[in-house]
Amino acid sequence: MSTPAYAAIEAKAALTPWTIERRAPGAHEVQIEIRYCGVCHSDIHQARAEWGGGIFPMVPGHEIVGEVGAVGSAVTKFKPGDRVGVGCFVDSCRECSACKEGEEQFCSSGMTATYNSLERGTQQPTYGGYSTRIVVNEDYVLRVPDSIPLDRAAPLLCAGITTYSPLRHFGVKAGDRVAVVGLGGLGHMGVKIAHAMGARVTVLSTSPSKRDDALKLGADDFAATSDKATFKKLAGQFDFILDTVAAAHDYNAYLGLLKRDGTMILVGMPDQPTPLSAGPLIMGRRRLVGSLIGGIRETQEMLDFCAEHDVASDIELISIDKINEAYERMIKGDVRYRFVIDCATF
Repeated sequence: MSTPAYAAIEAKAALTPWTIERRAPGAHEVQIEIRYCGVCHSDIHQARAEWGGGIFPMVPGHEIVGEVGAVGSAVTKFKPGDRVGVGCFVDSCRECSACKEGEEQFCSSGMTATYNSLERGTQQPTYGGYSTRIVVNEDYVLRVPDSIPLDRAAPLLCAGITTYSPLRHFGVKAGDRVAVVGLGGLGHMGVKIAHAMGARVTVLSTSPSKRDDALKLGADDFAATSDKATFKKLAGQFDFILDTVAAAHDYNAYLGLLKRDGTMILVGMPDQPTPLSAGPLIMGRRRLVGSLIGGIRETQEMLDFCAEHDVASDIELISIDKINEAYERMIKGDVRYRFVIDCATF
């Protein structure tokens, strides 16, 4: 099927209209008519070859929502018209311990990413959601609850699960004090989800201008980290810190904000190594951990949780011809809080 898309034809090139060929769905596959696709900062990193290993031409996009257009002969989980989504990966080996335990993102042979990856078997490049349809095995398709607006559901497939998974896995519960570092696409979802879990949430941001937004999103407090007194004032205050920042910053300073036995969770990935001192960990028996998105089972759990608690992403809907402008605005932090492409504009 000839499918309209937008692609980076080569590394660092502006995205331009392109056409890709999507196969008809196989026996266990679902054809999805894409209505909306979120724009993740990792799309920029990969389209501009900042992480290396790019496959070009590249069609980004891994926050995909739409409706089922057709299903293969053996599909049992979905039918045409169902509201569905696809996140950061579309396949995995299914045989390793991670896959069998529902943690496909940690597949020992590597998950097959929704774009900028090679399909298992065919070794054909995968192309993402900056397009009008996609074909995916039913085991890697998510059901989007009716109560979540479809456009606001798109970022949940990356930003939502990236913050939900570690909060759930490391045991955040009602009454815990949780600090969210950074109030961007990831951070604003971290605030909403931690608040829905019953935690007392503080946003830590370099931008004092984000105070009002933080409180509207569900935070109980806000502190500007540009004020060095903040680190003294809040020392030893938090049970958990969810660090969503992808720029280099001092982990040691933030570790000092944890209580004894507190946990700091990294979900942002700076492109430079960050020096780490043993002292802040040893002196408070603190933990520094990381987390990567979530498996299919947990992503569905997250979507159902968001439906139950009326949680959705705050978005700015754009037409596809504004994607390059959106990239530049994201780099400047000029978005509240996630761009989403309206795929009817292709």
